[in-house]
Amino acid sequence: MAPPAQSQRSPSPSQPSGKGEVSDLKLQLRQHAGSRAPGADDAKRELFKKVISYMTIGIDVSSLFGEMVMCSVTSDIVLKKMCYLYVGNYAKGNPDLALLTINFLQKDCKDEDPMIRGLALRSLCSLRVANLVEYLVGPLGSGLKDSNSYVRTVAASAVLKLYHISASTCVDADFPAMLKHLMLNDPDTQVVANCLSSLQEIWSSEASTSEEASREREALLSKPVIYYFLNRIKEFSEWAQCLVLELVANYVPSDNSEIFDIMNLLEDRLQHANGAVVLATIKVFLQLTLSMADVHQQVYERIKAPLLTLVSSGSQEQSYAVLSHLHLLVMRAPILFSSDYKHFYCQYNEPSYVKKLKLEMLTAVANESNTYEIVTELCEYAANVDIPIARESIRAVGKIALQQYDVNAIVDRLLQFLEMEKDYVTAETLVLVKDLLRKYPQWSHDCIAVVGNISSKNVQEPKAKAALIWMLGEYSQDMHDAPYVLESVVDNWDDEHSAEVRLHLLTAVLKCFLKRPPETQKALGAALAAGLADFHQDVHDRALFYYRLLQYNVSVAERVVNPPKQAVSVFADTQSSEVKDRIFDEFNSLSVVYQKPSYMFTDKEHRGPFEFSDELGSLSIGADSADNVVPAQRVEANDKDLLLSTSEKEESRGATNNGSAYNAPMYDGTSMPTGASQLQSELAISNTMVPSHSPSSSLAVDDLLGLGVPLAPASPPPPPPPLKLNEKAVLDPGTFQQKWRQLPISLSQDYSMSPQGVAALTRPQAFLRHMQGHSIHCIASGGQAPNFKFFFFAQKAEEPSTFLVECIINTSSAKGQIKIKADDQSMSQAFSTSFQSALSKFGTT
Repeated sequence: MAPPAQSQRSPSPSQPSGKGEVSDLKLQLRQHAGSRAPGADDAKRELFKKVISYMTIGIDVSSLFGEMVMCSVTSDIVLKKMCYLYVGNYAKGNPDLALLTINFLQKDCKDEDPMIRGLALRSLCSLRVANLVEYLVGPLGSGLKDSNSYVRTVAASAVLKLYHISASTCVDADFPAMLKHLMLNDPDTQVVANCLSSLQEIWSSEASTSEEASREREALLSKPVIYYFLNRIKEFSEWAQCLVLELVANYVPSDNSEIFDIMNLLEDRLQHANGAVVLATIKVFLQLTLSMADVHQQVYERIKAPLLTLVSSGSQEQSYAVLSHLHLLVMRAPILFSSDYKHFYCQYNEPSYVKKLKLEMLTAVANESNTYEIVTELCEYAANVDIPIARESIRAVGKIALQQYDVNAIVDRLLQFLEMEKDYVTAETLVLVKDLLRKYPQWSHDCIAVVGNISSKNVQEPKAKAALIWMLGEYSQDMHDAPYVLESVVDNWDDEHSAEVRLHLLTAVLKCFLKRPPETQKALGAALAAGLADFHQDVHDRALFYYRLLQYNVSVAERVVNPPKQAVSVFADTQSSEVKDRIFDEFNSLSVVYQKPSYMFTDKEHRGPFEFSDELGSLSIGADSADNVVPAQRVEANDKDLLLSTSEKEESRGATNNGSAYNAPMYDGTSMPTGASQLQSELAISNTMVPSHSPSSSLAVDDLLGLGVPLAPASPPPPPPPLKLNEKAVLDPGTFQQKWRQLPISLSQDYSMSPQGVAALTRPQAFLRHMQGHSIHCIASGGQAPNFKFFFFAQKAEEPSTFLVECIINTSSAKGQIKIKADDQSMSQAFSTSFQSALSKFGTT
């Protein structure tokens, strides 16, 4: 049989027509190599397009490397670009083949056409082959001195590529110094911007091992350099302006007049058409005025208009990014945006993520003057076809009610939601009504009258059902059917899959029993029996706790389970102030969009200079220098324990417990009655008079609740003896890591630094030498102005007792915090005194 005929279709440029397609390309490329015939370049272009298209879809065309290089001998810049693209893709995986490209790339770096010189230099430095770095130094040096600005721009970026391939080669060739000269003297602003970008990354990487690089990095934040960039900022591209503004945001002016000069100079950047430039400028204004409360407030007023303009213009994605930053500012100063609440109304064509953010902002800006209008608008959203937005709008109404604004009208609106007969509306409203009753008990009669008409069978969501059960137990004396509703829920115990519902049910039944014993005794026995047999540990422990508490004394049980309650004044915030401050410090970054600090969504490699991962001991601490100063290394430690807060903490934060906490006693293995009938017989407790509480009976209740033995007030401890530290203390990173994780924090204190100390901290190495002079040694450090973080250790001179210290300093606010962990915690205060004494002397001696 004859073989099938070949297809007559022309081969697709993005799909090989057969196994020999690559081989055919190789033959055709070889035929055109070196050809100068008319039309040869056009034929090469078609072949190069095929090669690039195959490479793009993942077909291996590395076998064409030699032919591609031979065909690159041409003056056609399009062919040059495609060849450079091909070479850059395959050079790293084929270092031997990459040698073939060196000659023609070096030759092209000397071409008369500056475009070809720049492209060749970029491709040469993109080979990423370590054993070829010696061939990059010469062309790079020539490129930095080239007469054409495009070539210098490419060379400035190429230095950074060389640094990542071989840092020592880059530094030994003195390229950073050449970049610095170009940055301060080149007339082309794009060259200046690329030099700045490369130098920042190079000096940041070198600063941990080179004191000279550390000084150079600090010099970038000096007044002459900052003013040099500011005076030329209008000449820069939008990307370069953002780069300069990010640098200026880290600058610490010497006085208030300098702050005003910088803001006046950047005033027109707030009207820039590019949102990134506007946000970068706003960050500068906010950072500069952090220590000037009145001016900081005026900055908020000034930046409102540009932000609101950006929100209403551009794509939805851009609007969301800007709105996220506006949301952060609204949450920090809601009163300043209260008159602009109509800007946060939702539009019908906006995506849900934008609407959700606007609902949060409407909640934040609500006050006495605008509550009615905002709540009216939010109530319209409750009937939205977008169910998640409808839920969020109901929650927003409840949050406003909890802020004590126009409670009467809001409660009426919420009760009307219960009559809408929509499952998700009823569920969200029940949860909010529960919180409202905890804060406003006086509204219980109005709320219970409506809630009592809701059947538990119609409520399926766990949180809503738990809220309904809580109200049935809490207000069972006012709800005629409460015992019978609870009994029906207990009868369907096995159908309740949520542990939250079962826990609330146990508590509600016991509360109802204490108020209406005859009607609830049967339900209580059944609930305890089911709870004791429950597979969920928390449900089992709570049932056992209630059972033993009732066995001990019913009156005591009532005081524990249903004591007189005060109205809840403040509900706990879900996000700590430290996290919010950290997000604010990372203004104009993804942290604001994600509403979480960068360490929560970046890997260890890209977390930045003051983020710390899980391994503290993974660093190799270098050998001591001549003056025995331990070099400060960047350290990685537990994220949660070592989170750096870069702003001043709140002076007082009371821990508020808004719910009931139950500590179940440990089960001792004694026989436990099972079955409802046996439990009910044991629960037939006579109403006898409560015996007088002797110390022993009081102690029994305390032990049952896990409170321990009440202790008499202890006499004040004697003053600690003078502390003498070991001047030659030694501690390896592995031991430091182990101790830091095992030891508890024995002391945490805030302190203020002197202006002299803040000024002297521009050179961290001097600070480390100063602390070592007081026998306090640094094992690791991180950060850059204005935020620094250090880890110190010290040892007692008389015995092997170690102190570990985490020291966080913010130079812009002249504030700091220390956390001390110690083998001997009784000496923590004495060591803290010594540590702060050493801090206070820094910069004055």
